[in-house]
Amino acid sequence: MDRVSLIDGDVRFVADFLTRTESEARFSELLDLVEWEQHRIRIRGREVASPRLSAWYGDPDAHYRYSGLSLEPLPWLPPIFELKTRVEAACDAPFNSVLLNLYRDGSDSMGWHSDDEPELGERPVIASLSLGATRRFRLRHRGRNALDPVAIDLESGSLLVMQGDTQKFWKHQVPKTKRTVGPRINLTFRRIR
Repeated sequence: MDRVSLIDGDVRFVADFLTRTESEARFSELLDLVEWEQHRIRIRGREVASPRLSAWYGDPDAHYRYSGLSLEPLPWLPPIFELKTRVEAACDAPFNSVLLNLYRDGSDSMGWHSDDEPELGERPVIASLSLGATRRFRLRHRGRNALDPVAIDLESGSLLVMQGDTQKFWKHQVPKTKRTVGPRINLTFRRIR
């Protein structure tokens, strides 16, 4: 894994974690198998439709809350569990859940946030596997405005791992784009405590 140069953070990246053939097969499989939902989330005190489709899978006790949403895990699907096992080996970290996001086109997005909910622990390992269209992933420091934001193009089959103090000091997003882009599935593996 290549280390991304960040002050106060530990981010690793593997551009070709899955081959192109594996990525295409997994994308098609998950697009059909996953129980996609458009959740209603709370942003700045307002309840709005999430600007993407999502699904939460994991161990029975891996309950997760974010943005006013409370998620009960669906049971692991075999292809997701197989990917989890591979990602755990690459990260040397155990995961008991995964949030899947489906970005249908360039108008679907994820706003600036940190994965710093208490149930993730103080220094969580978040492993993000991308399938489908390439989307730009951005990071910005929470307190040091003089630091330039970091941008990484997440191609199909790439694995991005955020660990250590990253969630404490950095926010991240997948911004909207006016470019014509196809759908993308992102799997963010985590451990709920």
